[in-house]
Amino acid sequence: MFTVKESRFLPMPFHSLLLFVVWLLLNNTMAFGHILLALFFGWSIPKLVSILKHGHPTIKRPWLTVRYFFMVMKDIITANIEVALMVLGPLKKLQPGFAAIPLDITSDLGVTLLASTISLTPGTVSAEISEDRKWLYVHALHLDNADELIAQVKQRYEIPLKEILGC
Repeated sequence: MFTVKESRFLPMPFHSLLLFVVWLLLNNTMAFGHILLALFFGWSIPKLVSILKHGHPTIKRPWLTVRYFFMVMKDIITANIEVALMVLGPLKKLQPGFAAIPLDITSDLGVTLLASTISLTPGTVSAEISEDRKWLYVHALHLDNADELIAQVKQRYEIPLKEILGC
């Protein structure tokens, strides 16, 4: 099989060729300007994204993702009802606040999935990750007890994600 060696000038040769061909097919022309543009895109886009090229994250226990998915779906439905009741009730009862959740999960994918899960659940949103990546700041629509929210996030989301990702 024919293989092309990656180089610093052409970090992803197959992707470059694919971009070149797709550009010409999409424009349905072989005009000189489009060939130059296809060459430029075929070289520059892989060159720019090659910086982001890392190994694919591994999922150690993929079968646990099904359980995690259904748990998150249940939490989203439950939280939707709770938020609707809070918003329809007296707004003076709402006590919005922030909680700093210490992170035990270290992988980029794990932190991203945790922050996304929290933001998907109505009533909470991931606001920021600290520069040292040890804290996740979460805003809650109603926060009676920050320690209770921290324990819930760690137990329901972070521990299962650590199991799934094996970190």
